[in-house]
Amino acid sequence: MADSRDPRTAPPGASVSYDGGSGTGGHAPGGPSPDTPSAGGGAAAPADAYLERRALRRGSAGPLLLTGLGVAYVVSGDFSGWNNGLAQGGFGGLAIAAVLMGLMYTCLVFALAELASVLPTAGGGYGFARRALGTWGGFLTGTAILIEYVLAPAAISIFIGDYVRSLGLFGLTSGWPVYLACFVVFIGIHLWGVGEALRFSLVVTAVAVAAVLVFAVAALTDFRVAALDDIPVDANAWGANSWLPFGVLGIWAAFPFGMWFFLGVEGVPLAAEETRDPARTLPKAMAAAMGILLLLAVVTFLAATGARGSAALQSVGDPLVQALRPDGKPTAVSRIVNYAGLAGLVASFFSLIFAGSRQLFALSRAGYLPRFLSLTSRRKAPYLGLLVPGALGFTLAAATGDGARMLNIAVFGATISYALMSLSHIVLRRREPELHRPYRTPGGSLTSTVAFVLSCAALVATFLVDRTAAFLALGVYGVALAYFALYSRHRLVAAAPEEEFAALAAAEAELKRE
Repeated sequence: MADSRDPRTAPPGASVSYDGGSGTGGHAPGGPSPDTPSAGGGAAAPADAYLERRALRRGSAGPLLLTGLGVAYVVSGDFSGWNNGLAQGGFGGLAIAAVLMGLMYTCLVFALAELASVLPTAGGGYGFARRALGTWGGFLTGTAILIEYVLAPAAISIFIGDYVRSLGLFGLTSGWPVYLACFVVFIGIHLWGVGEALRFSLVVTAVAVAAVLVFAVAALTDFRVAALDDIPVDANAWGANSWLPFGVLGIWAAFPFGMWFFLGVEGVPLAAEETRDPARTLPKAMAAAMGILLLLAVVTFLAATGARGSAALQSVGDPLVQALRPDGKPTAVSRIVNYAGLAGLVASFFSLIFAGSRQLFALSRAGYLPRFLSLTSRRKAPYLGLLVPGALGFTLAAATGDGARMLNIAVFGATISYALMSLSHIVLRRREPELHRPYRTPGGSLTSTVAFVLSCAALVATFLVDRTAAFLALGVYGVALAYFALYSRHRLVAAAPEEEFAALAAAEAELKRE
């Protein structure tokens, strides 16, 4: 049976070292605690006091806000980044890669929708993997997600600086003052409250989506099939032709760029604890967001390459704007799209900060990371979960200025998390077939198996694109794993929701064996 003294397996209600900090000092269950507030003339249980100081605002998000959040994570990828895949695979290679990655994300979203309906906690992917794969699987998944959501905002802040410079806004140039303004202003909105933050995100996202549709209408008037495959063919590449100018291997190398049309949508479950009726709302919002993103990917890719040509767009920073400038001169529509591109970057930057703070909050609350990082403010915002990653992101942006490399590191972390989350769905389907599932994934384990295989292929593809970024991500992963192995895995918090779910499952399995 579970040992109540062991924070890794203690049953619900057991309390382990509820000191509110990251140290090892603690209290006996039911004993006095510096976190214990007085209530009704008595003292609350240590576990309740611990969680009370780490509570998010419940019921702040409904289907519309969550759908907007899912699109906001991704929409900046429609404005830039994906086009670099043309330099890896040509039009045909990137098209096939985008279709396969779209399939991967669709299968992943359906699998996560089921998991989110079963385990609606702020831990998201970490919580799913914790239940299915144990503490090591939970930490591996949570760390991979955290790498994605800390590095991506840092990269996007650099891209925002580039847009500000190109638009000549306020006479500013791209540099640390712009990056600092991004983090200060948008973290400030998040500190104000989650409801206000998600409404702001929805408005900015709506502007960006409208601009993509305006772009598509304008660009399709100049659409030419001949422009799609105008990249010179590499005669030395195996299987090369006009549609696959870099050969069959180019398809694989384009995987990470095909992901840019969808990267981040898997973060919607991180808002579970702040959602009204999460078991019903999360699956609907995730499916709606994925449908919108698939539509935007198709119209963006075809309209841009068909209007200007694949060769002209394969290495530019603003492909949608350049697609509307066939003679190199700006037009009224290109200016609108240029400003909207900035809105798209802001939407993704803003929403990714939200995702990173919630993943850090959940890992900290459960003791995988220092516990003080999960403390929440009077407005129920995880203020240190926002400020610490923000400070780290600003430092990386200001010190390196290399947004492309940071995004490649983020993609590496994302692909690891996708493989582990898909595997979690497969394991829970097989190990706990009778588990109550308010929403069931269409296709069951077959769907998550497709996502698992494609995510593994995408993980290997990151080494084809940027080996330095992949090895840097591995280095960060190694440091995090050492911290977990040597320190935090012995100091987990049994009362954290994700740990309680896992403890209940372990206890039930033990009873069945008896």
